[in-house]
Amino acid sequence: MLDTSSFDIPRFLARLALFSDIEPAALERLALGCRLRRLERGETLFRTGDPCEAFFVTLMGQVKLFAISPSGQEKVIEIVGPGQSFAEALMFLGKPCMVNAQALADTALLEVQRQPILDELERDSRLALRMLAGLSRRLHGLVSDVQGYALRSGAQRVIGYLLNDHQDDQGGALTVTLPVSKATVASRLSITPEYFSRLLHELEDAGLIEIDKRNIRILDARRLAAYSGG
Repeated sequence: MLDTSSFDIPRFLARLALFSDIEPAALERLALGCRLRRLERGETLFRTGDPCEAFFVTLMGQVKLFAISPSGQEKVIEIVGPGQSFAEALMFLGKPCMVNAQALADTALLEVQRQPILDELERDSRLALRMLAGLSRRLHGLVSDVQGYALRSGAQRVIGYLLNDHQDDQGGALTVTLPVSKATVASRLSITPEYFSRLLHELEDAGLIEIDKRNIRILDARRLAAYSGG
C-alpha cells in the first residue's frame, strides 16, 4: 500500500492537468480541502443516491464505477486507475451520485472537496477553463465508448480492448495483462462473461493469441487488428 504518511498534497495537485498552472498559494488552499482515503478490496466508496461533495483521484489501486439495472445486472461504466480522476461532473451538479464506486483492489485515493474548488474558481477563471476541458475530454471518451458498443461487433470490441495503446504497432508479439477479472472486462465491453471467454478462445484457436490466466500474449498485433472472425 502507498505510504501516505509524508504525502505532499499540494505537489501532487500541481502534477494534475487540472491544476498544473495554479499558483502555489492556491494549491495550498486547495490542499486544505483534501484528504487521503484508503479502501480495501471490495469496499464501497459511494452508492447511487449518496450526496456528492467531492471528486477523487486514484493514487494506487483501481476503482470500478458501475450501475445496477432494475433486474439486478451490473454494468461497468469505467475502471479508474492510478493518476485518473472521477466524479468531477457529479460534484459540480450538486446532485446525488448516479453510479456506484467500489475498490477492485486495495486502493488509495485523494478526495478533493467541492467548496475550496468553488472558492478558487471565483479567484481564477483559468481554473474553470481547465476543468471544462477535462470534463469535455471525459465526455468525449464516454461518447466514443457508446459509439463503439453500438457500431462494433463483440469480437471487434474485444480486439480493440486488447490492442488499446498498441494500435500503431507494426506487427510483432506483445503481452497484455488484464487489470481486472474477465467478468469485469466483459461488463465494461457490454458483453457477457461467457461470450468474452468464447471470443478469447476463438482468437486463440485462430493462432492470434495465447491465454495464460490474465496474461494475453498477442502473437501478431497487425494480424489481430485485421481479424474479422469466422
